[in-house]
Amino acid sequence: MADKLGRQQRMDFAQMLYTREAITQKEVAQRVGVSENTMSKWVRVGGWETMRVSITVTREQTLRRMYMHISEINDAIADRDPGNRYPTAKEADAINKIAAAIDKLEREVGAREVINVSKAFLDWLRRIDLSAAQDISGFFDMYIKEIIK
Repeated sequence: MADKLGRQQRMDFAQMLYTREAITQKEVAQRVGVSENTMSKWVRVGGWETMRVSITVTREQTLRRMYMHISEINDAIADRDPGNRYPTAKEADAINKIAAAIDKLEREVGAREVINVSKAFLDWLRRIDLSAAQDISGFFDMYIKEIIK
């Protein structure tokens, strides 16, 4: 399959493999049919490592950790002697900051969701109009890179 792909298609295929699969740059380069140096350059210039991390660490996992942090702070407060079961200024500040981060994460659409919708839309569009899908995929890539920053 890789033999019939153009440069941009190889890069798109490599990006999809690298960001979604748990395989090395070397393996992706072999599957796509490019050199390891080319693959390394694509990863570096395209910011694929950041994309890979943002996809593999889900928003749900991050939210779960944040709720756990608040719970641990509250447990520490509850373990104190009666009359001292209130947060210190430092604890209150941490709770407020974590709560604000949770609120932001719960309201915003994450990169993972954007990537999933982009991929589904482009898969659908490729069946209808391959040329349009190729044109639009570049805009999706730029948008995804923008929201990851």
